[in-house]
Amino acid sequence: MASPPSVIMFGTGEYTTGWVGKAADSDKSTGVVALVMLDLQRRGKVGRLAMCGTNGSKFGAIRAHMQRVIGEVYAGLDPSVIETYPADGVVDREAYASALESFAEGDVAIIFTPDDTHFAIAMACIKRGLHVMITKPPVKTLAEHVALARAAEERGVACVVEVHKRFDPIYRDARDRIRAELGNFSFFQAYMSQPKHQLETFRAWAGKSSDISYYLNSHHVDFHEWACHGAARPEKVTALKSTGVARDRLDLDCEDTITLAVEWTNLADRTKGHALYTSSWVAPKADVHSQQRFFYMGTAGEITVDQAHRGYAVATDADGFKSANPLFWKPKPSNGKFAGQHTYGYMSFEAYLDGAIALNAKTATLDDLDADLATMRTTVGATAILEAGRRSLDADGAPFQLVYDDPASLVPSDIRPALL
Repeated sequence: MASPPSVIMFGTGEYTTGWVGKAADSDKSTGVVALVMLDLQRRGKVGRLAMCGTNGSKFGAIRAHMQRVIGEVYAGLDPSVIETYPADGVVDREAYASALESFAEGDVAIIFTPDDTHFAIAMACIKRGLHVMITKPPVKTLAEHVALARAAEERGVACVVEVHKRFDPIYRDARDRIRAELGNFSFFQAYMSQPKHQLETFRAWAGKSSDISYYLNSHHVDFHEWACHGAARPEKVTALKSTGVARDRLDLDCEDTITLAVEWTNLADRTKGHALYTSSWVAPKADVHSQQRFFYMGTAGEITVDQAHRGYAVATDADGFKSANPLFWKPKPSNGKFAGQHTYGYMSFEAYLDGAIALNAKTATLDDLDADLATMRTTVGATAILEAGRRSLDADGAPFQLVYDDPASLVPSDIRPALL
């Protein structure tokens, strides 16, 4: 039996470790990526674990935090086994290159770093023969997306996007109903938020390397693309913005709230639909860390989903009233053990790992993964929408057209200013 692949995690922030200079004030204070990988190691599905950032002076505090929230909480999980790059005290913006030298073909990379660093790290991993998972958005431009998809295909490795909403049983059921029962696409509206105090966590990159649309609209843009894949395609994007709060709090010239208005075409009969994707990071503190909901209308029916509210409320003296969602993530231990294996935040990583292992064993092909995972080959349209939205904002709200090579194509080949 082949040895399990080694895993290198790029990024040391909230989603990986739960540390943002202090324990994150969110539902992810334990981190997600490192905790999942430690549990998969306990289960024998991964081998060696490593984590790579850019500032080695942070690792002392990160290790102490992970020991408090993982090592002292869950039986059988020891975060001290995770190797770290660069060395303690060393600052190296390209530490990923030297860290990769000790990893081999068939190993696994997971990238949770600022958006504008994804492409270089992912391409280096692919060239070395590693399978790659990238947080959303995987890249910020159509050209970079296509380049990574092509490189992964040529190298024969998996390159996928971490979009855990696809593993939420309610979202998955909604997608299946959309495809089977609801007719042509007509209208979609989604909203997703972060509380305004979270802006401090995003200070280093907000309005510089990325924006709130790339960060949050990427979730529901991907879901909509996935639900309508092969049946409809996005064709024109116009972006709207609100400003003021981030500017006043951070002295940064960036948007508070962004809406992407997208025109779609149903491929079977060329009828039209439209979608509104809205994201904001200036919401008030509420019963949930992130509001997340959508409405879908087809020509034969409609669906409403409120992912943030699952009919489960908790109130304590310490934290007040909360709407809990353990379907996404369950850090609360059961009998002293980690018990989040069936959450969709966990399943997303395990499905990717299983795909990589199957490719290594030659029991699956890249085409098989296209059917089951959010591969770079099947998610081009989502990146095109997000880039067109950014370009529309930079052009004072001018619309941008997604260009296709033929009337039946699902993959946009270019983004151009729309003719008015």
